[in-house]
Amino acid sequence: MVKKYIVKLTKTEKHELKNMLSSGKHSAKKVLKARVLLKANQGWLDSKIAAAFDLNVRTVERMRQQFTEEGFEAFLAGRYKNRHYAHKIDGKAEAHLIATACSEPPEGHSRWTLQLLGDRLVQLKCVESVARETVRQALKKTN
Repeated sequence: MVKKYIVKLTKTEKHELKNMLSSGKHSAKKVLKARVLLKANQGWLDSKIAAAFDLNVRTVERMRQQFTEEGFEAFLAGRYKNRHYAHKIDGKAEAHLIATACSEPPEGHSRWTLQLLGDRLVQLKCVESVARETVRQALKKTN
């Protein structure tokens, strides 16, 4: 099978990886990535690398792919979390939530629960749906 992602390290990259392995000041994940890169550069098969480091063959394939597509520095740095979640409870909904939580609980209940508060926000059409954890975090934030 022809390899689609071939690892070719420069002398400086090899030197940096070897220094990383010998220094003992890096995370286990970085050290593992460095070792896999060095073996891939030496021409080892993915199956042999996977067996040597107790990895899945697909993991080694993904490491090769990430290195060739993103480059040396990005590969060692790892994938950063660039997820941005839209908050369900905005300022208006949060104001309604706090006002509701401070008001009297509904008939048949001695106090507000997170589920009741979430259901009330949906009733008031402040949000389409909301999880109890989202309500909890919004209330915790306001203390």
